[in-house]
Amino acid sequence: MKIEVGRAVIELVQGDITEQDVDAIVNAANSGLMGGGGVDGAIHRAGGPKILAECRKIREKLPDGLPAGQAVMTTGGRLKARHVIHAVGPRWRGGTHGEPALLADCYTNSVKLADEKGLKSVSFPSISTGIYGYPVEKAAPVAMGAVKAFLKRAKCVAVVRFVLFDSGTYSAYAAVIAAPHSV
Repeated sequence: MKIEVGRAVIELVQGDITEQDVDAIVNAANSGLMGGGGVDGAIHRAGGPKILAECRKIREKLPDGLPAGQAVMTTGGRLKARHVIHAVGPRWRGGTHGEPALLADCYTNSVKLADEKGLKSVSFPSISTGIYGYPVEKAAPVAMGAVKAFLKRAKCVAVVRFVLFDSGTYSAYAAVIAAPHSV
């Protein structure tokens, strides 16, 4: 499933983000940037030690960790993707603690970083909807809206692919694309 946004496209696929052959994949990272569970752990395992080595260098400059909503880039290591953009999503605390704005910042800052680096294709997971507890039906419209808004002014990024691990997550994102007024 896909939609056009200006000169770019947003695509939805169900699958494994570590298998994406794109310029960059986005990692739903924790603030420590040292790997973890879920998508974060899978990317670090598949990409190998070069990703962790670059994350350690970044952490030297960020002793308190990467704040929620922000993004940094490393090599893709052994991944098909040349780069990994590490973005820290918000933990869900009921939706009244700025979670939607922080989640939108994750997506905007990630695609902006890719655009600034001259990358053409980026794949995203559903950030914060795993262990961080953000309800996928609330996260999907935030994610799609942030990406669509940035693509209207992007200079390089031409393809943004949401790589969704399971059918329930895919369905939530597909519903957002299918709604005529949503994106």
